[in-house]
Amino acid sequence: MSFSRVYSAQTHLLKGKIVTVEVDITKNTLHAFTLVGLPDKAVDESKDRMSSALKNSGFKSPKNQNQKIVISLSPADLKKEGPYFDLAIALAYLLSAEEIDFDPKGKIFLGELSLNGELQPIKGVLPLTEQAKKQGYKEIFVPLANAEEAALVKGIAIYGAKTLKEVIDHIDQSDQGERVPKSGKPGPRKEKPKISVQRPTVIAHKDATHDIDFSDIKGQESAKRGLEIAAAGGHNIALSGPPGTGKTMLARVFSHILPELSNEDILEITGIHSIVGLLEDALVTEPPFRAPHHTASYVSMIGGGTNPKPGEVTLAHKGVLFLDEFPEFEKRVLEALRQPLEDNIVSISRARGSAIFPSNFILVAAMNPCPCGNKGNKDKICICKPNDLDRYSRRISGPIIDRIDLWVTVGNVDYKKLSDEVVRSEKTHTIKDRVKQARLIQERRFKDSKRKIKTNSEMNVKDLGNIVKLTKEVRDLLDGSAERLALSARAYHRVIKIARTIADLENSKEVEANHILEALQYRPKVTQ
Repeated sequence: MSFSRVYSAQTHLLKGKIVTVEVDITKNTLHAFTLVGLPDKAVDESKDRMSSALKNSGFKSPKNQNQKIVISLSPADLKKEGPYFDLAIALAYLLSAEEIDFDPKGKIFLGELSLNGELQPIKGVLPLTEQAKKQGYKEIFVPLANAEEAALVKGIAIYGAKTLKEVIDHIDQSDQGERVPKSGKPGPRKEKPKISVQRPTVIAHKDATHDIDFSDIKGQESAKRGLEIAAAGGHNIALSGPPGTGKTMLARVFSHILPELSNEDILEITGIHSIVGLLEDALVTEPPFRAPHHTASYVSMIGGGTNPKPGEVTLAHKGVLFLDEFPEFEKRVLEALRQPLEDNIVSISRARGSAIFPSNFILVAAMNPCPCGNKGNKDKICICKPNDLDRYSRRISGPIIDRIDLWVTVGNVDYKKLSDEVVRSEKTHTIKDRVKQARLIQERRFKDSKRKIKTNSEMNVKDLGNIVKLTKEVRDLLDGSAERLALSARAYHRVIKIARTIADLENSKEVEANHILEALQYRPKVTQ
């Protein structure tokens, strides 16, 4: 056999793509080694890795023989990136050279080869395994370090191997037995070892322990109330106040009161983090918390690049995106948040293609009231000039202000409260229980909805009209308040959503006047 076909895969955007590896060998000719199919540098270098790995695994190096080798990766119009194909290329070459014999049908091979034949872990194994299963493949071979992640997918046999030799010993059906030593005398035949199937990885919700509890934060009861409402309804929130009042601490503790992720969400988030290379364990079981620095670039925040890659807004999917020093972010970055805040997706278009990434996160923004941070502070004097204040206020545009549901002022805390050991607020688990109960109410409410929404913040205008019914008294109160506050249509509807969440926290079937009044308190105290 001079031709062989073996199957592998690579990540493309946030999904897997099956790649066919074909090898054709022409012997007794001048040596040539060609790899085609739009390979990048990492893929092209696989020729050298594969040759050394084969030599150190007991086979002849392809580079030491008079033969023409052509390796094709198809589909040819898909850019091939990364070291995903090393294992498949090595096996396809051995099959074509008739040094091993196996049936590649229904099998996927993934893994980077080191020069001594060991298999190195790769990124994105979870979405690659899911794609292999969808397309009917029965077995997938991955580096042992990736086996637990791949085993999250049920319905396909997962084999984790340490070396190229282990994979060959498992699949080779030839009668060669043990390789003949240099003495020329074959040794006794030994049964070739088999790789055991990786046991399915069980998704388990662990009881997470955190360094800081809500009860450790003294005072700031209004801010804690706002964060509870934001967590219950999936609303975006901004915390404004002088430096050192606890805005960052509140934001970090906020993710602890979010409900546990569903199994479906765990797999989705784990797949995203695996593709980007941020997966530390086999699973991401808690809502992600992303806190990029205010100097972060547009591409790192929103995503993009020559070949579109996800950014921070996608890495925070189903979790929290915390933007400290909110007005200090680049203007272009803040304006680009409009689409993910409104539609829960981010659309990226580039010359080489376009992509739509999920970005359903809760935005927590923290900011000072002015550049020096002392505006409105009774104990300190603001030293900002009028031009500085005007420039600072214009850093955040009206459309962005409109898209943030709750604006909470975080003021200075009385020193007596800081030193009083008796004054302690509710613990994290107590608040989390109320949030979970409110989420269950919303889940039942949207159970029969055609749109797959789970929280009040995801309702559109049509949903509000069909689901949230306001009495005439409550409607008149809202209309009158909206006229006095000059609310935009978007802000008007967001007040209703917040009021509905407040009612859910109180287990109230109807939105009442006090819910509307509390919701109105969280609108920004600026002219929109």
